[in-house]
Amino acid sequence: MIVVTGANGKLGRKVVEELLKRVPAGDIGVSVRDVNTAQDLKERGVRVRQGHFDDSESLLHAFEEASQVLMISSHSLGEVAVRQHQTAIDSAKKAGVRRLLYTSQMFSSATSHFPPMNVHAATEEMLKSSGMAFTSLRNGFYAASAIMWMGDALKTGELIAPEDGPVAWTTHSDLAEATAVILTEQSYDGITPNLTASEAIDMDRIASIASKVLDRPIRRIVVSDDEYRSHLMSRGLPETMVGMLTGMFQASRQGDFSQTNPTLEKLIGRSPMNFAVFFKRFRFLGDTLTPT
Repeated sequence: MIVVTGANGKLGRKVVEELLKRVPAGDIGVSVRDVNTAQDLKERGVRVRQGHFDDSESLLHAFEEASQVLMISSHSLGEVAVRQHQTAIDSAKKAGVRRLLYTSQMFSSATSHFPPMNVHAATEEMLKSSGMAFTSLRNGFYAASAIMWMGDALKTGELIAPEDGPVAWTTHSDLAEATAVILTEQSYDGITPNLTASEAIDMDRIASIASKVLDRPIRRIVVSDDEYRSHLMSRGLPETMVGMLTGMFQASRQGDFSQTNPTLEKLIGRSPMNFAVFFKRFRFLGDTLTPT
């Protein structure tokens, strides 16, 4: 059985949908915080169990009879996330899981300015020392995150942010498909090559794409890190979130997210979706972007 954690999230749910195209529903299990939100999967034959990274007993139950577990990285930051990942790894080992897969990111590094990369690096070290067979999926930066980093640009027409560098924005749907391939073909032991789209673009290019799609100007305005940090603090964002948002720009300036790799294209058998196509699938309505 293949068990997917966080199966109600953006990536987890898409992975489950891709798995359902490849293996019988009875061979798939999900670990979710609230089983009531995954009843549709249960009705389709998927095993649904409650599991939480802070509760090892729940994970043992969720991982029961699993040969492979896909551990979707925690939404927490810092030591909390590292502790949660260690709990999941220990639980998988205790449950007899043969292979553990983890959603890392393309520049996993203990020294990155972008805090989630520090968590990924620590988790990969824990996987290496676990004695388990593992695959760390070095996913490209989620394209959906670019909308968050654009801030209020789609409302104001001004994309205000610090100096940045190119990022290989990659869609959840492409990564989910590749993950399902890796799970069902049991390929890529250890750390994968970067799983990215085929181009890396900066905020100037994103502003240009948004202007064209929305048929109105989106102007890129560069501010200092301190100005950006002050702006975020004035909006009431917690310090951890401010550090993460600011750190992304610092890391991208160093080229941390600029490298592209053909591995994703080989896995899914087609060109990954580029950012322009991704953005064209949305229309700005009120305060939200909704699929067309």
